[in-house]
Amino acid sequence: MGFGNMNKMMKQVQKMQADMAKLQEELGSKTVEASSGGGVVQVTANGKQEIMAIKIKPEAVDPEDVEMLEDLITAAVNEALRKSQEMVAEEMSKITGGLKIPGLF
Repeated sequence: MGFGNMNKMMKQVQKMQADMAKLQEELGSKTVEASSGGGVVQVTANGKQEIMAIKIKPEAVDPEDVEMLEDLITAAVNEALRKSQEMVAEEMSKITGGLKIPGLF
C-alpha cells in the first residue's frame, strides 16, 4: 500500500469520525414513539436511548389493577428503546456504509 492510498484512507477515517460526532449530537433531538395497550400508554425516546416522555390515558389507570399499567408502561418503554436502537443503527449505516463497528453505539 503506497503513501497516497494510506493518506486517502486516513482522510476517509477522519471524515467518518467527524460525521459520527455530528450524528451523536443530532441523535439527542431525533425521537421515536411507541405505544402499548392500543395506545393508552405512549412513550417517546430519543436517539441516545433516553426516555423523553410517557403519556398515559386516564382509561389505563385502574387502581384495582396497577400491575396491568406497569406492564403496559414496561412494554411501551422497551419498544421505544428498541426503535431508538434501530434508528441509531440506520443512521450509523449511512456513515459507515453498512460496516458494523463493535462498541461504537
